[in-house]
Amino acid sequence: MFGQRFQAMSAGPHHPFNDAVSFVMLCEDQAELDRYWHALLRDGGQEQACGWLTDRFGVRWQILPRAFEEMMRDKDPARVQRVFAALLQMVKIDIATLEAAYNA
Repeated sequence: MFGQRFQAMSAGPHHPFNDAVSFVMLCEDQAELDRYWHALLRDGGQEQACGWLTDRFGVRWQILPRAFEEMMRDKDPARVQRVFAALLQMVKIDIATLEAAYNA
């Protein structure tokens, strides 16, 4: 899946997916983020806040720009707070908005 190898087994309807398992997809740019976002929502996925979504199988994903991790590790707490506040306003992540908050 997306160039990565995952292994899972079907436990049938008695053990559906839940929030105990989720995947984080780190993307290099907005085009890649948008591509994965739309692919995972296709055929019945549901958007969630802060870059989270649930795909058509009930698997939870957070689709983030790789730069987000770097921003959140910044030594300036004001920068980190601005980025996090911007993230809380989003459903699908907009990298330019995060960068603007980071550089404000």
